[in-house]
Amino acid sequence: MAQDIVSDALNQMMNAKKAGKESVELKRHSKVLLSILAIGKLRGYIKGYSVKDNSVSVEFGRLNFCKSVKPRYLVKARDIEKYVRRYLPARGMGVILVSTSQGLMTHQTAQEKNLGGSIIAYFY
Repeated sequence: MAQDIVSDALNQMMNAKKAGKESVELKRHSKVLLSILAIGKLRGYIKGYSVKDNSVSVEFGRLNFCKSVKPRYLVKARDIEKYVRRYLPARGMGVILVSTSQGLMTHQTAQEKNLGGSIIAYFY
């Protein structure tokens, strides 16, 4: 376990997915991680998640890959496309999560609102 809760959780999810499991139990969580899981659920990468007694149970949907971005790059709205090409396998496949001044959102929403921010993670 490292110091980054988001990175640890996404790595645990990928390890469980590669091991053929349908769900995973995360021992540590934060508000940012719960926001990431909410966006993942909204996009269908996660079927559901539930918080019980300091742990989060995550059930996988059509998740192929997810990872935290380190270092967390600060990007302007016009430069998001460069990171989409870097991290996502194809155009229109997957989402990059950007932490903006208006909260955590996908890269498409950030570009529509013309907001920059910090790149946190990506799903596809």
